Amino acid sequence: MAENPAPEHDRSTRATHDGAPRRLAVVGSSGGNLYSHGGDDPVAMVEQIRRQAAAAGFEVTAVQLVAAAASLDAARPDTTATLYTLVGDTLTVAATGTLAEVDEVAERYDVELATRVGDGEIDALVLVSADPLGVNARTVRAAVTAGLPAAGTGGSSIAAAQALGLHLVAASGTTGSTSTTRAVSYVAGLARHFKVRYRPVLGSTTTDDDGGSPWRRISVRGIMVGSLPAFIALALILALGKVPFLAALAPVFDALIASLPVVVAAVAARRVSGLGEVGLVAGVVAGVLSTSGGIIGGLAGGILAGAAVTYLLRWTLAHRFPVTTANIVAGGLSGLLGGLVVFLLLAPVTNALGEGVKNVIDALVAFNPLLAGAVAGLVMWPAIMGGVYHAAILPLVLLEMSEKGHSFFGAVDMVSLVMVSLGITLANVVRPRTSGERALAASGAAVNFGFGTFVEASYPFMFADRKVFAVAIGSATLGGLVVGATGAEATAYLPAVVAPFVATDTVGMVLSMLVGAVVPFVSVLLINVRATRTARTAGSAARAAAQAR
Repeated sequence: MAENPAPEHDRSTRATHDGAPRRLAVVGSSGGNLYSHGGDDPVAMVEQIRRQAAAAGFEVTAVQLVAAAASLDAARPDTTATLYTLVGDTLTVAATGTLAEVDEVAERYDVELATRVGDGEIDALVLVSADPLGVNARTVRAAVTAGLPAAGTGGSSIAAAQALGLHLVAASGTTGSTSTTRAVSYVAGLARHFKVRYRPVLGSTTTDDDGGSPWRRISVRGIMVGSLPAFIALALILALGKVPFLAALAPVFDALIASLPVVVAAVAARRVSGLGEVGLVAGVVAGVLSTSGGIIGGLAGGILAGAAVTYLLRWTLAHRFPVTTANIVAGGLSGLLGGLVVFLLLAPVTNALGEGVKNVIDALVAFNPLLAGAVAGLVMWPAIMGGVYHAAILPLVLLEMSEKGHSFFGAVDMVSLVMVSLGITLANVVRPRTSGERALAASGAAVNFGFGTFVEASYPFMFADRKVFAVAIGSATLGGLVVGATGAEATAYLPAVVAPFVATDTVGMVLSMLVGAVVPFVSVLLINVRATRTARTAGSAARAAAQAR
C-alpha cells in the first residue's frame, strides 16, 4: 500500500525561508515533576534550549512558558505564576499574578503563536511540560495541521500531544533529567529529523570553539580549587580533634581523609562533562571506586568518568533513547567505567605517585629544613604573580593534606603570602602615603586576617614601590625559613587565629606567622614614614620657591 503523501503545507522536511535558521517555538510550563528538575529556574531552562539550538543552526523565535512558584502537581489557581515570552532576542516577563490570571494571558499568546505557526513562521515546536489541551492547545493543533515536528518532555503532556496527532521526533518523561540534558535531547531529535549536524555544547564552551569536547575542559587547577572546601573541612576537624573533650572526632578525620578522592572525582567529572548533576553522579561513582588510588586516583577516575558521560549521552540520544534513560546510562555507566579503570589498573600507580610526592617533600625538608623553607617562601610571590600558584603550589598543598591532613607548603603559604600581605596592608593602615590608601589597605588586611586569603590586596603597594616589593620577597623568604626551622605544617585559607591550631607545632606556627607579619609591617611602615617626610619636604621647598618669586 502506498503511503499517504504529506499535505502541501507540510514544512517538516522542506528548506526554511531563504536559507535562514530553522525557527523553533518553546511552549510549556515549569511543570509538576519538572519543577524539581530545573523547572524552578525557567530562565536558565530556556537559555539552555536556546544555546543548544544555536549549536545545531536553529533559532528560538518564540517562547510561551508559564512558570509557577510551586510544582503544578500541587499548585492552586491562586499560586503565584509568571508568563515568559520572547521579545526580540530577550526573554521577557509578559505577565505576573495568580496562576489563573497568568493562564488567561497565556491563552491569548497561544492564539497569536498558533497564527504564526499557520502563517509558516515556525518550523518546529519544543514542548516543555506543555498543556496541549489547555493553554497550548491552539498552537499544538496548528502544528498538527501544518505537519510540524516537535520534541518534548513531560509524560502526560506528551501523551496528550501524541493523541492529537503531533509528530514527536523526541519524547520522554522528565525524571532524572536536567535542563541541559533535556535541551540536548530536544535539539538532537530535531537535528536528526532535519538531517543537520549537531554537537552538544556543554560546560563553559561556546558553539564556535570545540563543539563540546570534554578533553578541553580538563583543568587540574580548576578541579583542585573547586575541591578546596573539603580540604579545609578536613583541617578544621584536625584542629578540633586536638581539643581534649573532642578527641572522639578522630574517626571523623579518618572518614574525611578517606573521602577526599570522591570529592575530587565528583568535581572533576562535573567540570569535564559540563552536564551538572549527571556528571556529578558519575564522578561520585567513579570516586568511590578510586579511593584506593588517593586523590590522584580520584582525579583520574573523575576525568575519565566526565569524558565518558559526554560520549555516552551523545550516543544514547543519537540512538533515540529517552532522555531519562540516556541520563541513567550516561551517568551510571560512565562512573563505573572511569572508576573501574582506576580500581583495576591505575590505583597502585596513582597511590604510589601521591605518596612519592609527599615523601619527596618530607625528604627535602628533612635534608635541610632551613633551606627548604626559605626556598619555598622565596618562590611564593613569583608563583602567585606568574599564575603558577594554583597550577602547582595549591595541588601540592592539597596532595600533602590528603595524605596526612596538614602540609609543609600550606604552612609556608599562610606565613609567606597571607601574613606578609597582612603586614604590608596593616602598615598602610597605620601610616598610608595618601588618605585614599588607608581604606584600600584596611579592607585587604581584614580579609587576610579574618579569612586567610586575598593576598592580592598588597599588590597596589608592592607595584607602586620597588622597596615594598623587595620587602615582600625578603619577608616571605624569612618566614619560610622559620617554618622550616620549627617544622610546622598547616594550611592557608583559614582565619589567622585558627591556623596555629591546625598546625603540627602550634608555637612554631605562631612564631612563623609573627615573623611573616611583623617584619613587613615594620619595614613598610619605615618606608612610608620616609616617603611622606620626603614628599612633605619637597612640597615645602616648592612653596618657598614659589613665594620667593
